[in-house]
Amino acid sequence: MGTIKLTNIRAHAHHGCLAEESIIGSEYRVDIAIRTDLKNASNSDNLSDTVDYVHVNRIVKEEMNIPSKLLEHVAKRIIDRVFLELETVDNIKASVSKINPPIDGDVEMVTVVLSSKRS
Repeated sequence: MGTIKLTNIRAHAHHGCLAEESIIGSEYRVDIAIRTDLKNASNSDNLSDTVDYVHVNRIVKEEMNIPSKLLEHVAKRIIDRVFLELETVDNIKASVSKINPPIDGDVEMVTVVLSSKRS
């Protein structure tokens, strides 16, 4: 087993419960950690034997472009698509962060983390 991580995928998106969030949007950060068997890839040096992180990045970008009220919903959609499109993924952890959220206080970001195992 091994882990493939994509760290600090940045996106401008329109998530949130406030009307202005859906109009002007906000900056977001997504972090993904995927557990999969990397033995074949480490021996073969072939992309077809591993999880293509370009494909994972594309899933994240596409799902971030679909407006949602909750970060939890976005994270779940990302996880569901990874499992649907990348059969060799056994476990995934997705963190979706809203940078400078519109709340009363000095908060750098708010993050939702979901983990799931292939059933």
